[in-house]
Amino acid sequence: MKSIVAQELVKSYGKGGVKALDGLSLDVEEGTVLGLLGPNGSGKTTTVRVLATLLTPDSGSATVAGIDVLKHPDEVRKVIGLSGQYAALDETLTGWDNLTMFGRLYHLNSSGAKKRAEELLEQFSLTDAARRPIRTYSGGMRRRLDLAASLIVKPKVLFLDEPTTGLDPRGRMEMWGVIDELVKGGVTLLLTTQYLEEADQLADSIAVIDSGKVIARGSADELKNQVGGERLEITVEANQIADATRLVEQVTGVKPSVDHGIRKISAPVSNGSASLIQVLRLLDEAKIHPLDIGLKRPSLDDVFISLTGHVAEVVVGLEVGGKNAAKRK
Repeated sequence: MKSIVAQELVKSYGKGGVKALDGLSLDVEEGTVLGLLGPNGSGKTTTVRVLATLLTPDSGSATVAGIDVLKHPDEVRKVIGLSGQYAALDETLTGWDNLTMFGRLYHLNSSGAKKRAEELLEQFSLTDAARRPIRTYSGGMRRRLDLAASLIVKPKVLFLDEPTTGLDPRGRMEMWGVIDELVKGGVTLLLTTQYLEEADQLADSIAVIDSGKVIARGSADELKNQVGGERLEITVEANQIADATRLVEQVTGVKPSVDHGIRKISAPVSNGSASLIQVLRLLDEAKIHPLDIGLKRPSLDDVFISLTGHVAEVVVGLEVGGKNAAKRK
C-alpha cells in the first residue's frame, strides 16, 4: 500500500512564475523511508509543505494515508507529523511544558496531554531534562524534543525536513537511532536531508530531485550502479607510476586515470576481485609494492554529481556503514 502518492505537482512563486515544482511525481510504500535529495532550490521543502497541507499546488494531486491532500487537508493533519529544519519550540518553557502545550493544541484533554508528554520524554531520553527551560538544551536535545512534538498524535506518516541540520556527528547519529526506531514501529517517513550519508543510512528508497522534478529513483545501491561499477585504485611511489599504470591497463583493458599529485592510479573494473588478484600478482612479479590498493564502489556523492551536474553544497561527515551510509547534498 502507498502511504504517500504525489502526481504531477506544480508550484510556482513570484511574478515571474519561477517553478519550485515542475510536474513532480513520487510515492512512498507504507512503513518505509523515502529520502529526498537535491541541490538547494530543487523543490524538496516545497514538496514537503504541499504534502503536509501547508501549501496548495497550482496543479497536480496528492494523497497521504489514502486521504486527498487538496480535498481533505484537515483529515490529513490528523494522521501526519511534521518536523522542520528549525525546532519550533518556546525556549522560555520547559521540555515538559512544550510537549503538554502541543498536546493541548492537538485537542488532547489535560490528563491526556500530560500522559503523552511523559511517554515522549521517556522515549527520547529527555526525562532528566524535562523540567529545564529549552534554552539550556543542547542542539541535539532540541532536535529530539522537536521530533517528539511532531509525534504527539502518533502519526501514520511523518515528514522530516532536514532533521539533523546543525547537529554534530554524535547528535546526528543519536537522531538516526530515534528515526530508525520510529520506522520499526510502522511509521512511514519522507525525509529531506543535507547529508548524503543520512539517506544512505536511513532510506529504503531515494528520490533525487532537481528543478522541481524527480530525475532518479531507486535504492542507494541501485543509484550507485547507475554511475558505474567498481574502480580499482592503486597508490605507488612516484618512480613506479608508469610501470604500474601499464600493468593496470593490461588487466582492465582500459586506459587508467592517473593523479600524479597523490600518485594514485584508478580504472573501472567489471570483475573486481579477480582483477584485483591479477594486478597484485603482476605488481609482485614486477617488484612494485603498492602503498595502497583496493576496490572502490561509487558513493552517493558520485551519484549526486553525475545526476545533478555539480558537487554537494558542503562536504561534511564520514562514510559510515549502515542499512543501505556522508557527505552533504
